[in-house]
Amino acid sequence: MRPLQLACLALAALPFMAAAQEPAAGASQEALEEGRMLAYTCMGCHGIPEYRNAYPAYRVPKIGGQSQEYLTNALTEYKRGTRQHPTMEAQARSFSDEDIANLAAFLSSVNE
Repeated sequence: MRPLQLACLALAALPFMAAAQEPAAGASQEALEEGRMLAYTCMGCHGIPEYRNAYPAYRVPKIGGQSQEYLTNALTEYKRGTRQHPTMEAQARSFSDEDIANLAAFLSSVNE
């Protein structure tokens, strides 16, 4: 299967994965919904099993089910430029602190 087809399948499966989630501790339903909407972009790369990006070529990690603290720290570091990857830095800089919190809450609730 080609990468675009895999990305489409991953995005199509996301609402079903979200329906079976347990809310992250302390996260409101509204925050989780906001995080779910933001996660659609993330799943284009992080939702494809064994996906490798073009340059530099390495396996893109799955982020669903990671700890909320880890996800918050990683996105904040990308946003500040203290953790480097051009695509991730650009994505993280587009997020507010609230977006990062909501995204981390949602992704940490995904059971993969």
